[in-house]
Parts: sequence; structure tokens; C-alpha cells
Amino acid sequence: MRQNHWWRLIFYRAIPWGMIGLLTSCSWVSQAPVSPRLNSRYNDEQPNLSGDGRWLAFVSNRNGSRQILVYDLREQRLVDYPGLNQGNAIAESPSLSRTGRYLVYLSSLQGRPDVALYDRATKRTEILTLNYRGWVRNPQISPDGRYIVFETSRRAQWDIEVLDRGPAIEMDIPNGSPVIVPSPQP
Repeated sequence: MRQNHWWRLIFYRAIPWGMIGLLTSCSWVSQAPVSPRLNSRYNDEQPNLSGDGRWLAFVSNRNGSRQILVYDLREQRLVDYPGLNQGNAIAESPSLSRTGRYLVYLSSLQGRPDVALYDRATKRTEILTLNYRGWVRNPQISPDGRYIVFETSRRAQWDIEVLDRGPAIEMDIPNGSPVIVPSPQP
């Protein structure tokens, strides 16, 4: 009978008590509230900084699904972006414009990734590649928010596509900066 319990002696002596508490706390029962800190016990990955260095967007599974969270580095807190994360969509690859007004990312609904754009001023998400032929990945937005680049498999190989949102959009520029309008080409 003593030989059958030799593993308990080794287990309890080899693993510190703090580790045993950690191992027993990893359960599927109820989870602690979402941590408002930057680093937590959840997977936080794919970080992207805004051009002004204030905002940090990253992918996390803190709420039970992969979604994008935005952290204010100056205030040291998570910021709520209403309408950013759709309940049944998987979000990945965030990219922020200069002041964090625009956020471009991949949104996968039913397994198909699309490039999505979130505007913090209007609190709206727009799918930019709806009904797009081919797969997309790794979107990035320019600092002013006008251009979006991403990889596409439309030609049966990975190519780069540039999406120009046009000169009529509200540019993401710091307050008080002059707006330079390009002259028309002859």
C-alpha cells in the first residue's frame, strides 16, 4: 500500500505550495473579473502602438474569446471601444492610426477573415473586404488613416494590396496641425 502512494510524496515535495494553488485555480468553473492592467494571466498578444505612443491595441482572450482590447498608456487603463468586438467574431492583427482614432484589424466571422475598420469618433465598424475574392491577412493603417495595406491571396499567391480611402475622409492628425491638401496632378 505504501508503494502506491510514493508519487504523492514526490509531487508535494517537488512542487512548491504556491504552484499547487496556481494549478488548482486553473479551472473552467468561474473566472475572475477581467484585469484592467496591461499584463494579466490571460494570453495578450499582437501588440500595436498608435503613432503618438499613447494607445496600445492588442488581442486578448480575457473575456473568453479572442478580441481586441485598447489600453491607454498615459492613464494606464483599458479603454472601452463600444461596437469594436462583435460577439461571435474572432479579432486579430490590430493596427492603429496616429492618435488611435482609426483601428484596422481582421475580423473572422464563420472562419472567413475580413479587414475591418473601427472609427473611435463615430463608434462604428466597417467591413472593408466584404465579398472580397481571396483571403486577407496582416492589415496595417497609415498614420493619417487614409491608406490601408494588407496581404491578399486573390491571385493564388500572397500579394500586397493598398486601399485608398480617399481624400474626403477625416484624417487622423494631432490637434492644431495644419492640413496639407495635395494639389491636383496635371
